[in-house]
Amino acid sequence: MNFMKPTEITIRYAETDQMGVVHHGNYAQYLEIARIDWLDFLGFPYYDLEKEGIMLPVVQMVVNYKKPIHFGDTIFIHTKLKAMPTAKVIFDFDIYNQNKELTSTACTTLVFINSTTRKPIVCPEKILNAIKKFNLVS
Repeated sequence: MNFMKPTEITIRYAETDQMGVVHHGNYAQYLEIARIDWLDFLGFPYYDLEKEGIMLPVVQMVVNYKKPIHFGDTIFIHTKLKAMPTAKVIFDFDIYNQNKELTSTACTTLVFINSTTRKPIVCPEKILNAIKKFNLVS
């Protein structure tokens, strides 16, 4: 069971396009905010992981747009793991508006890498243990 509260973001005017809809390019930032919240919930702030020489670059991102999001809307991003991480970690996201309507779904794949060698590494054991402790695999 996932006890993490969703990431909440209020849409700013600058994030919308000429049609008044959130520009698709902003979704990458929203998903990044949600992933950082997820790591914080686990007790591993991304800043600390980088200090330890661990980086998590995005290697794939897919977004399915179902309903437009507008300036002033508040979105709630539910972040879930698709499977236990290995050298890669896959997140699924459901994004809802303030009316509890599903506005989009997304999936990102990231790879654990050593910041010095830039080579892939396996997910650190302490992160795997925290995932098991909080039962965060969907």
